[in-house]
Amino acid sequence: MAGIYIHIPFCKKACHYCDFHFSTNTQLKGKMVDMICRELELQKNYLGNQHFIDTVYFGGGTPSLLSQEEIGKILNTISRHYSLSLKELTMEANPDDLSPAKLQTLKCLGVDRLSIGIQSFNDQVLKFYNRSHNAGEAFQCIENARKTGFEKLSIDLMYGFPQADHQLWKKDLEEALNINPGHISSYCLTIEPKTVLGRWTEKERFLPSSEDFNAEQFEILQAEMGKAGYIQYEISNFSLPGAFALHNSNYWKGVPYLGVGPSAHSYNGIDRQHNLANNAKYLQSLEKGIIPFERDELSWQDRLNEYLLTSLRTIWGASLYKILKEFRVDLLEQKQAQLESFQKEKLLEIQANQLILTSKGRLLADHIAAQLFV
Repeated sequence: MAGIYIHIPFCKKACHYCDFHFSTNTQLKGKMVDMICRELELQKNYLGNQHFIDTVYFGGGTPSLLSQEEIGKILNTISRHYSLSLKELTMEANPDDLSPAKLQTLKCLGVDRLSIGIQSFNDQVLKFYNRSHNAGEAFQCIENARKTGFEKLSIDLMYGFPQADHQLWKKDLEEALNINPGHISSYCLTIEPKTVLGRWTEKERFLPSSEDFNAEQFEILQAEMGKAGYIQYEISNFSLPGAFALHNSNYWKGVPYLGVGPSAHSYNGIDRQHNLANNAKYLQSLEKGIIPFERDELSWQDRLNEYLLTSLRTIWGASLYKILKEFRVDLLEQKQAQLESFQKEKLLEIQANQLILTSKGRLLADHIAAQLFV
């Protein structure tokens, strides 16, 4: 099995925290769709003939800006050039895009899962982030989606907004759990250098919250999700039983995927490649039938370390058997001291030949993985 990720590099507005690749100029949207379809044709052999595509994920940017014809053109191209056994078709969307008519269109196109960028239910926070929706639209789009028949819903929430206490974050979680979407992805507000918040921070117009404050909010997140029956199946992702995101779960498990569009990344189990993050140059190159990408050949150490980094973020953990069989590395022997230390500190457990982080360990997932790199 494998997945296809489609990066749609357009947004209505630039959120003040976002450093993903996008443009607010949508004049070339139609041409971009044509070149994404051309890249899909040119990349049809990247994953090999043995892979059936079981997930397709439209991300961005804001892919919900695409018209029915544009989405349909991309999906038709995939169906012509790839072997499909589709189990999940996800569309990222902003609440203000999800009118009843838009939802009906997406449903008719075969979209069965919506990932909705709500971020907060507080209008002042949304305005500060420069989001294009308000809290009322967030609540309404969930209601409309359910009326349209969407059963697989996920919402994004962001914590770490500077405050004197945690009341705002607790209120956001309360509202989210009252909606009970079934899946919640939650990320810490991160200050990136080339964003509006990055520039404000540099000029001391904005003071980010402390690491301790953010860690406390993460712990509140874990506690409230657990009380509501949500499983933390990945560091930032919480789900009711049976509602895990298949596309992202496959990514964390090392399943190959093809990324199409400007800035998109791909992985076929042997190498990793990434497309140029420039809309104009991407279009110019594809018009000539050339995919503008760079490829990184991965050594066995690269692949092992990447497996540790991604798998330790999940509820399934890292398989010691897989590491021994595929990479000829006895991690229990090579990293004995580190593993014993992490177990003593109650950061990691070994269960049925799997390395699994504890709730406490998930706060330090990247650090723990780095200590186990070979």
